[in-house]
Amino acid sequence: MPKAKIYTRSGDQGQTSLIGGKRVSKSSLRLEAYGTVDELNSALGLLINSLKMPDDISFVENIQKCLFRVGGILASDPDRKDIPQEFDPSYLKTMEQEIDHIESILPPLHSFILPGGIRSACIAQICRTICRRAERRIISLAEKSAIDPILLCYVNRLSDYLFILARKLNFLEDLEEKKV
Repeated sequence: MPKAKIYTRSGDQGQTSLIGGKRVSKSSLRLEAYGTVDELNSALGLLINSLKMPDDISFVENIQKCLFRVGGILASDPDRKDIPQEFDPSYLKTMEQEIDHIESILPPLHSFILPGGIRSACIAQICRTICRRAERRIISLAEKSAIDPILLCYVNRLSDYLFILARKLNFLEDLEEKKV
């Protein structure tokens, strides 16, 4: 079987196909939403590269897999009822449990803190800001097209997780947070 080429030329005029075959502009809200999720997923790959603890690495890799599901939902033609558009609520529950676990080992936060600290914490904070942008793009899309509310909750909670992970990474290195 001949090797498939990476380029198809089908998007050279500024359009692409959603899952289901519908053609849309590459500047559409839908593409902006799942493109930003893809950007986040790539940034999470960089974060994984800087993590030391196997449990953290495994958890973030699972987030990456969940984000592929998020991207798949967002990249699907919403008019095709034969393409699943639901997001598994267990992903949200797992995220909340991990946030609660990390918070239980951290000192309480009584003020705003500056992003920074060790390299992995800085990368987690960058991932958090990309996640917030992805959330804004998904909300813009949800104002025009039905999006599973659990998916919206998951992306919102993911930014919380990335914030708390950054705090944990600094805490484990005995690095004091810089308060505003």
